[in-house]
Amino acid sequence: MMPDDKGRMPATATTAALNRAAAESLPPDLEREYDEARRGLIAPLEGGVILTQDGSRTVWDLNRYAFLDADTAPDTVHPALWQQARLNRIAGLFEVVPGIYQIRGFDLSNMTLIEGEAGVIVVDPLVSVDAAAAALALYRQHRGPRTVTAMVYTHCHPDHYGGARGILSDAEAAAIPIIAPEGFLHEAISETLLAGHAMYRRTVYFSGAMLEKGPRGQVDSGLGKSVSTGRVSLIAPNDAVRETGERRVLDGVEFVFQMAPDTEAPAEFLFYLPAFRTLCGAELATRTMHNLYTLRGAAVRSAVAWWQALDLAVALFGSDVEVMLCQHHWPAWGQARVIEILERQRDLYKHLHDQTLRLANAGFTAAEIAERLTLPEGLAQPWDCQPFYGTAAHNAKGVFQRYLGWYDSHPATLNPHPPRAAAERYVAFMGGADAVVEKARGSFDAGDYRWVAEVLRHVVFAEPGHRAARALQADALEQLGYQSVAASWRNEYLTAAHELRHGVLTWPVPKTANPDQMRAMSVPMLLDYLGIRLDAARANSIDISETWRIVESDEVVSLTLRNGALTYREMPSGVPGLRVSRRALEALAFGAGRSTDDGEGDDPSALLMVLAPLLETFDPAFPIIDARERIKPGED
Repeated sequence: MMPDDKGRMPATATTAALNRAAAESLPPDLEREYDEARRGLIAPLEGGVILTQDGSRTVWDLNRYAFLDADTAPDTVHPALWQQARLNRIAGLFEVVPGIYQIRGFDLSNMTLIEGEAGVIVVDPLVSVDAAAAALALYRQHRGPRTVTAMVYTHCHPDHYGGARGILSDAEAAAIPIIAPEGFLHEAISETLLAGHAMYRRTVYFSGAMLEKGPRGQVDSGLGKSVSTGRVSLIAPNDAVRETGERRVLDGVEFVFQMAPDTEAPAEFLFYLPAFRTLCGAELATRTMHNLYTLRGAAVRSAVAWWQALDLAVALFGSDVEVMLCQHHWPAWGQARVIEILERQRDLYKHLHDQTLRLANAGFTAAEIAERLTLPEGLAQPWDCQPFYGTAAHNAKGVFQRYLGWYDSHPATLNPHPPRAAAERYVAFMGGADAVVEKARGSFDAGDYRWVAEVLRHVVFAEPGHRAARALQADALEQLGYQSVAASWRNEYLTAAHELRHGVLTWPVPKTANPDQMRAMSVPMLLDYLGIRLDAARANSIDISETWRIVESDEVVSLTLRNGALTYREMPSGVPGLRVSRRALEALAFGAGRSTDDGEGDDPSALLMVLAPLLETFDPAFPIIDARERIKPGED
């Protein structure tokens, strides 16, 4: 096999045979998916490109997916994923029913627009300001210059709120309802703050962000093409929905809400529009098996809450509904079709939950369950249950983790050596690196790519400069990527192969919190983030306590730095304390450990001065496919 100019290999005979066989057994309802994905198209994304609002750079380019024009998948892409990637490339402004429109294919998510008496209600303004502005402009080009009269966030993930400032100015936002589920703002900040840097680095793998688009690279994300690269914003909601059955009349349109917390997101709701007989399923009933556990990292979601929310949607709205749209993928039309999808998705998450626990109670570990669990034909065949994003294997591990945690109860796994120390011992036991690589070549030739990737991890961790081991592990991971139905798995495998061959590419350092997010953070959130950045080993000998009165909000907090931990307690407003501005606190949390007060009139704070040099700056490109340096006891 000969590599291309990027070092990427073609499909092996084993991979090609597997993918060609899969092409003969694609789900039978594929043509219906194409019909629904194309239905109602008013106008495509002209030119396929979205620029920043100042025109200085490209934030979205569908032309990079022109290779998907081919009907038939190449041997380097699973044929079902190829078709999902083609479906997700159908982009533009669509009429769902008269009065309801969607922008699809302008970002990872969809923007839904509902026409009211005086203007238009925007639901989920995409990921970036630039993509959202382009979406609204296309809508207005074809439906007239309607004023935005309300905005709705279905849940707390950034692909559903990040483009808000492309829709509304501050003045406009202050004058209209902005609706979100209870807990939205807290969850929108906290989920990506405390572990945000680790989550960001893992997302590079999960999304394939560094991969070239193409048959040997990134083809899709499963939920959509990719994520736009424009500016992310947040406009805080001013109206929270707390209970199922709550109603709002927005610009003359009645909304009936159904709460769905701890499902696809910690704070989420569905809503029904009686006048249109249309259900917005948020992200609970998309055209893929979703994630109970997401590979980018997050708390495991509740399969029970998920299936029960879908069942409740059928009970509440099933007798009247005619259309269902979601905030990814394309709508479904007809009462029977909508209920079919809702009930099948309900059964999918119930099955994953119950069968995982059945096997766990029979004594199987998470890894064993992932290998054994199979779906019945009624769930394995339909398109909307295909594992383009979540998979039965990693979702089963997520269910296991939610109930039983990481430990499999075999004491050999209770306190193992860390990866690099273990790798050195494995390689020595197996006769040295060269011997392991030679044996791995035989496994590669036999098509056992999973084993090659696993065993060569030890060699790469023990001897990072062993070129043959790196090259062969990259080749094995690449073939696993080519065979994957899940875009998420493909992206993980191919990103790892890329980094083995070329190293970690330079990527702009992310700001864990943008200015909008910083403004939305509570003082306890800021203090929690400071605690996470604190290098405890350097702070162990420090013992200092202060009480702060936050200038802007008059909040009072008592803080103690002791035993390498920064603790705090919220105090009554009358308790005296040092005047510390929120601006100084933000500068400390998100600046480079600034040691001077950043607010005029602040009192001198010894704790601020002490903390500044003790805060760690996280590396946004920490190694994943390579081991960190050997960790000694007591070191981090």
